[in-house]
This record gives sequence, structure tokens and C-alpha cells, in this order.
Amino acid sequence: MEIVRTVVLTTYFTILTILSIYGAHRLWMLLLYYRHKKDVPQPKGGPDFEPKVTIQLAVFNEMNVVERLMDYVVRVDWPKEKLEIQMLDDSTDETVTVAQAICDRYRLLGFDISYIHRADRTGYKAGALDNGLKIAKGEFVAMFDADFLPTEDFLRIAVPHFADDKIAFIQGCWDHLNRDFSLLTQVQAILLDGHFIFEHTARHRSNAFFNFSGTAGMWRVSAIADAGGWEHDTITEDADLSYRAQLKGWKGVYLKDLVVPAELPVEVNAFKSQQHRWAKGNAQVIRKLMKTLLTSKESLHTKAECWFHLTANCNYLLMVVLAIIMVPCMYFRAGTPAKTLLLTDGPFFLLNAVSVGLYFGLSQREVKNNKNWTKRLKYIPCLMSLGIGLGLNQAKAVLEGFFTDDIEFKRTPKLGVDENGKAISKRAYKVPKSLITFLDLAFAIYYFVALLVAIYIQKWASVPFLWLFFSGFAYISLMSLADMQIFRRLAMDELEDDETASQLIQ
Repeated sequence: MEIVRTVVLTTYFTILTILSIYGAHRLWMLLLYYRHKKDVPQPKGGPDFEPKVTIQLAVFNEMNVVERLMDYVVRVDWPKEKLEIQMLDDSTDETVTVAQAICDRYRLLGFDISYIHRADRTGYKAGALDNGLKIAKGEFVAMFDADFLPTEDFLRIAVPHFADDKIAFIQGCWDHLNRDFSLLTQVQAILLDGHFIFEHTARHRSNAFFNFSGTAGMWRVSAIADAGGWEHDTITEDADLSYRAQLKGWKGVYLKDLVVPAELPVEVNAFKSQQHRWAKGNAQVIRKLMKTLLTSKESLHTKAECWFHLTANCNYLLMVVLAIIMVPCMYFRAGTPAKTLLLTDGPFFLLNAVSVGLYFGLSQREVKNNKNWTKRLKYIPCLMSLGIGLGLNQAKAVLEGFFTDDIEFKRTPKLGVDENGKAISKRAYKVPKSLITFLDLAFAIYYFVALLVAIYIQKWASVPFLWLFFSGFAYISLMSLADMQIFRRLAMDELEDDETASQLIQ
């Protein structure tokens, strides 16, 4: 028993130490951000810099949003004779008919629009982009996912930066159409705000590598070719290409104030699928590029930022282990005085809590045109709880990324929400549930029992942490299993087989 106690406690403090290092890095990101906040990137080109631009719209079974997407794209301010639009459609449902009709309609109005449909989805999104690039007329190519609403001034703001021939790509900042839809969307928005406001800005302006985010951005076509093109061996082809380009000496530009609104998943299973894809893809990029990144001639600062960005999801593996051993740790330390626990455990939990609170709380202050940012601070504890609840889902994704060669791209389905966040979906699909959901539920029960025991024996110091773990696993599992009408109506199918990409709910 003493050996077990030693192993458990050693593992416990090792995990807390590693998590605290990442917590300290969040504070480092804040320091870098505020140090470089005024270093706004300035374009070398002016209003007369008007090269040929291609806008690529890669879609797959997006009947709910494809028409709206094109309606916004054609409003983009750019000379018609210097603008090409490609609808890259891999759809297997009625989206094909809808997308073709939309392209035909705007082509009659004088727009240079190509509709390109693939029956073979080789390479998934990366394959579609690469296929379109073979016939693209533009010197530069802009990309928007189906749920994004390109702003009219997007090209006017972004393109002048390409007057610097060292710039390979430009990334805009994501905004959220349906932030106020639910607790889930509020928390998602804050998570993404931290990434797009602090991480991207800090890394770019401190001359470290940062990743292209796949949409609401642009590329120089020659830089794509020089970096090796769109490759299909990871499901985060955006991060893969941007790191390869920067290793070749190209630069990226992050424009924090170039804000492009988009839709957040409103259903837990869709959210989990999206997060799973991102975590798995980053693990695949680690397999592919981490050794090259670390042995390159880049600065220590750049290498460190590549490490922290790509390995962040690996912490979910540690969170799962921590979730398993948390209660045994309480048992083994049952007789330890509260003062001792405060001195040994307190600094770890304080550092992580403060770093999360400051990082995501201050991100709301920095959100463009957000005057009521303090009202969103109440969601920070929910963010921490949700992060714990995602542990199993993300740990599975990381392991798949490291140890399998599966590169199937499962897109996040879009409902079609307006500028007020109201859903206007025309088509609904069933969301699959996985074994992970039931494991999440088992962890929720495990922590509920532990919470009751802690209250019964008056271990009050443990109650907040047990509640955090219980609420996270309970929310994720119960919302995943929920069969309420709103989710039957709005949910989207991620199931694909050899014959069909999705199954309609009748």
C-alpha cells in the first residue's frame, strides 16, 4: 500500500507541476501581448495595390449556409475583373443543387465564379483546396469556411500586406454570431477569444511562428507551392502548411482587428467533434514536424512557442490521469493538516486558477466593440469545468493523432444562424453518441459520490475541486445524451459510410 501511495502522490504532484508550467506560459502570453499591443502591423501596399485574387469556398453538405456564404462573398469590395470565386463542393446531398444554382445566379450578374464538384473526397478539405488551386487565376487566395460571413472590407485590409514579398499568409480574427445562444456557446466564444486575441497576437508580434487557422485568411499562391502545397497527411492542414512555410523563411501576418463573424456549434456532440479534430490534427503535426521545428535554426523563443502551441492538447491526457487519481490522493492524505495541504497544493492551484482567470477574463476586455465585457466573467468557472469535462474526448483525440494514421476529416456541421444568433436551419441530422459519452457519465457519478463523501466527512477544502470535476463531466455527458427537441431539430450527423455522408431524421 505504501508503494501505491508513493506512486499516486508522485504522479499527482508531477501532473500539477506540468500543468502549472502551461499556466505560467499563459501569463507569459499576456505579458507578450501587452508588451506588443501597440505594434500594429502596417501594410507596405496602398489602395492601388489590386492584384488578382481568388476566393475559395470549400463546402461539404452545407445546405443551411451555402447560399448565405455566397451572398456575403459577392459583396466583398474588389474589382470584379480581378476577383475569382471558386465553390469547391464535395457534397453528397442536396447542397450540390443549391450551390450550383447560387453560382449560376451570380455568374449571370457578371461575377467570375467556378463551381467545382468532386465525387472523390481524397484529402478532404485540403484535397478540395489543392484541386481548386490547380486552376485558380489569382496570385493570392482567400479562404472562408461555410459558416463565416466575409466582411466587405476584408480584401481591402488584408491584401496590401502582400506588397511585402516575404509575406506568405494573413490571418483574420474570428468573431461569434451566436455567442449568446447558450452557456455552451458563451464558453466556446471565450475559449476562442483567448486564442485569437492573445496567442496569435503575442506570437506574431514577438516574431515567433503562429498558425494559419484555416479560414478567414489568405495565402500567396507561390508560397503554398514553395512550402510543398496542401498535404493530406494531417487533419489540421492549415497548421501543417503554415509551419512548413515559416520553416522555409516565409512570414505570416495576424490582423487582430480584421474581425470575421462565424457560427459556433450549439450542440455538445458537434462541439466535441470539432475539438476532437483540432486536438487530433495537432498531434499529427507534432509527429510530422516537431523534430524539424526543434532542430531548425529558429530562435529559442520560436521553438518554445511551437512546442506550447502544438502540445497544449496533450495536457488532456494528464487531466484524465488526474481525474482518476484525485480521489485516491484525498484518501492517502486524509490525515494531513489543512495548513500543510494549503502550502503544498495551494501554489499549484492558485497559479492555474489565476492564469486561466486573467487570460480568458482579460480577453473579453480586448474583444472589439465589447463594452459589457465584465458580464462575461461569470462564465470563467464554467470554462474551467468544461475543460475538465472534455478530458476524455481530447485525450482520445491526442492518442489517435500519435498512434493511428486516420486522417478522415469530420467537418463541424453548421445550422445557419443570422447576425442575432437565431438558427435558420433547413436541414437537421442526427448526432452520433460514442462510448466516451458513457465514460464521461461514469466519471460524473464517480465524482458525485466523492463529493457527497467529502461533505459528509466535512472535508470542505476538497469540495470546490470535486464540484469542478463533477460538474464538467456531468454537463458534457448529460448534454451529449440529451434527447430534447431542440437538439433533434438542430443537431447534425457526423456519421459517414461508403454509400452516404449523412442520415436524415424523418
